[in-house]
Amino acid sequence: MDSNTIRKQFIDFFKSKKHNYVPSSPIASKNDPSLMFTNAGMNQFKSIFLGGKSNYGNRVVNSQKCLRVSGKHNDLEEVGIDHYHHTMFEMLGNWSFGDYFKEEIIKWSWEILTEKFKLSSEDLYVTVFEGSKEDNLKIDKETFDIWNKIVDSSKIILGNKKDNFWEMGDSGPCGPCSEIHIDLRSDEEKRKVKAIDVVNKDHPQVIELWNLVFIQFNRKSNRKLEVLPEKHIDTGMGFERLVRVIQKKKSNYDTDIFSPIIDEIEKLSGNKYGNDEKRDVAFRVISDHLRAVSFCIADGQIPGNSGSSYVVRRILRRAIRYGYTFLNFSEPFIFKLVEILTKQFKSVFPEIDKEKLNIKSIIEQEEKVFLKTLSLGISRLNNVIEKSNSKIVSGKDVFELYDTYGFPVDLTSLILSENQMKFDVDDFNKHLEQQKTRSRKSSISKASDWNIIIEDESSLFVGYDLTSTTSKVKKFRTVETNNEKFTEIVFIETPFYPEGGGQVGDVGKIISEFGISIEVINTKKENEEIIHIISDTTLDEKVEYNLIVDPQKRMNSSSNHTATHLLHQALRNILGLHVEQKGSLVNSDYLRFDFSYNKKLESNQILEVENFVNDRINESLELEENREENYDTAIKNGVVALFGEKYGDKVRSIKFGDSYELCGGTHVKNTLSLRVFKILSESSVASGIRRIEAISGYTAIESLRKNSMELSKIGQLTSSKSNIFESVKSIQNEKKSLEKSTKNLESKILSNTSSELVSKIEKIRDVNFLVSKVDLSISNMKSLCFSFSQKVENLFLVLISESSNISVVCYISKSLVENKKLDASNVIESICKEIDGAGGGQPFFAAGSGKKKVSKEKIIEVSKSFL
Repeated sequence: MDSNTIRKQFIDFFKSKKHNYVPSSPIASKNDPSLMFTNAGMNQFKSIFLGGKSNYGNRVVNSQKCLRVSGKHNDLEEVGIDHYHHTMFEMLGNWSFGDYFKEEIIKWSWEILTEKFKLSSEDLYVTVFEGSKEDNLKIDKETFDIWNKIVDSSKIILGNKKDNFWEMGDSGPCGPCSEIHIDLRSDEEKRKVKAIDVVNKDHPQVIELWNLVFIQFNRKSNRKLEVLPEKHIDTGMGFERLVRVIQKKKSNYDTDIFSPIIDEIEKLSGNKYGNDEKRDVAFRVISDHLRAVSFCIADGQIPGNSGSSYVVRRILRRAIRYGYTFLNFSEPFIFKLVEILTKQFKSVFPEIDKEKLNIKSIIEQEEKVFLKTLSLGISRLNNVIEKSNSKIVSGKDVFELYDTYGFPVDLTSLILSENQMKFDVDDFNKHLEQQKTRSRKSSISKASDWNIIIEDESSLFVGYDLTSTTSKVKKFRTVETNNEKFTEIVFIETPFYPEGGGQVGDVGKIISEFGISIEVINTKKENEEIIHIISDTTLDEKVEYNLIVDPQKRMNSSSNHTATHLLHQALRNILGLHVEQKGSLVNSDYLRFDFSYNKKLESNQILEVENFVNDRINESLELEENREENYDTAIKNGVVALFGEKYGDKVRSIKFGDSYELCGGTHVKNTLSLRVFKILSESSVASGIRRIEAISGYTAIESLRKNSMELSKIGQLTSSKSNIFESVKSIQNEKKSLEKSTKNLESKILSNTSSELVSKIEKIRDVNFLVSKVDLSISNMKSLCFSFSQKVENLFLVLISESSNISVVCYISKSLVENKKLDASNVIESICKEIDGAGGGQPFFAAGSGKKKVSKEKIIEVSKSFL
């Protein structure tokens, strides 16, 4: 049975049990700030478990794309080393939201496994929660008794809280679970050791197949449990494991999920899978990571330098490294595998085929950049390894690789481990702390339980029509983040717009009935409730409040949000309907709009886009808003829906003329309110993704006024105030002419200096050694080094220039770097210690500067110490 049939049979089975099929949500988590990536099938239903309403009915089935790269069983570095860990995987699951409970799901799970998929009941074992003294819970006898009607008690294994009690987090819905395990060992091994002795003991052939979670409690922040009024079912079964079992394969990577990709890698590399363990690891790493990266990009999460973007880049770079080291790929190759992947999955996840060209383009560009880094970094690391007299490499060396060469620490660690070495982590962290890193520290928040003031009242948003209203506190809690305390409040109704759809949350103030005013510093949405954040922690929760949104900031945000819709329409009209929104930021100051397009916009295209938007503004288009439009009807009518977003049956549509989008944000009533639209910049975010930053309204008018004043000032400095452009162009031409003359003069100086230096070379064995003082800038010293190296082989050259600061450069020929393991950056580091300075660079060229003058003889002495 092929994998597509297995997936379909699972979904069809639960459809026959009156479950509604819900498509997979994006692998890149969009609606849950606590997650970078979707890591379980239940993520998209989390709000239902927390008390929200289900838009999917009470019974649901799906196959969810998931990504896990950390945790006990999901260490990225384990993927590919063994045969069953993965980064990206599919989670088959079914759910009951307050409908059926334990008896039905236990009966159905056994039915589908043994009757539909024909698994031998002899090989199946189940676990049941044994109870917990800590939580004052007894054995889950109800589950035990249900199973005992199906299997002998000898096949039921009691499990502890770690293995058989599921929790969403430190607080929230939770409950006991029952796992189904399968024993894939040979008959001989089964006779030697009983299955019950190796279940949940990380045995590679006695594996968990399915987890049935019975959500019946709520964990409070004080760690106490309370019984939920409604009980739910949440199940999860790893698709790759199930396919392996049904197809009777020894490894997940032998199934038809991975074999087409592995076959293609064989063709591209000329290597055979199964002949060499180190190469086999590379095959598995690449085939797994290809899936993870491709699905992330398809869902809008492109590789980058921070947060979830960096996770995607890290996964891709690990695959590139394995291909480079073990399969001899020195040119981009992973992007060529995307075609095979899309053929496999386009019928199940159509987005992978739709975004195919974009995925290939982004991966190829990432490969080109990182292969350059790899070549240089691995050469540098090999030098470090060869010079090390210990099995522990200094943290400073590892930090330099990371900071100077952009070489990932996890790859350094991996390469060191392959050489039975490691690095001094404490020393590395010390250097990392000293660096002004660009990465953002993630906030650690602690929240108290909600204090419920008014029960059973809905939280209503009235901000589309009002910017102020009177309301009462529904509930509140205190939150501590980075030693700062805040209060989070939910009101019965509110005009404050919560952050979402790219638009920032409203700010403003709340005024109590006694006249006490408190600033609202942000607004967000959590589990369908609008949360107002205030820095004041002395809230009087029993009085009425007047909620007032900052009107100017709201107006500016609304203006910029409407401008993004008009901009989106302009780009699709001018560049083509293939243009898709890939992200946005809308606040009161400006707007940022990311879109799919594979080349830089020409200046005439930018002007055309700008004019298109301004024409729509001047047409005085009225807002046409429908807050209860049927989703299917809207799609048929041509509404633009953002890919990857989840929509219910009823949606809100926003229309200005021909601009027609699904949107939950705030907008102006008429496009004339925008007054004017101005593009500030157009740039690249990643391969295939462009970004426009723009302004509208009063901000745009003020910007244009300032620009006009600056032009007026420039005009006063030129000979022709009526034709500033020609005047400035004339000045630029004159500047270029002077620069050309200066360059010619510098070239003559460099040529003369080069000729003088040849006669000063000292021969030390087979090395042409020279230390010389010159009167040149650092850039000219660098030029001199490289021109001089064309005349002299085996060169070890140090140049010093003394002006206000001491500048020094070192050039070492490639032959000396490779054969004698010399490193210019080490030479510069030693010289900089003498001149009280700092510097760095690459093995063949490095530069530095300092304040302290030292004799030429001292520089010669330091330099010769390396020979």
